Amino acid sequence: MPSLTLFVANVKCEGCVTNIINGMTPLSGVDGVEVNQPTGEVTISGVNLDQAIITSKLNELGYPVNEQ
Repeated sequence: MPSLTLFVANVKCEGCVTNIINGMTPLSGVDGVEVNQPTGEVTISGVNLDQAIITSKLNELGYPVNEQ
């Protein structure tokens, strides 16, 4: 299954992890979300993932994407 990995800021606790998972799961095409709290790595799996929509939603949730 295709996936998209992004690094985000402000992932400070398990509550943040839960917020990201709950915020990303309803988006169209998203089948799974994994968050590595210590590194801020967010991996989203699914089909026809739209990076712009995902990045916008993460920003809206308070977890801005770090440009690598």
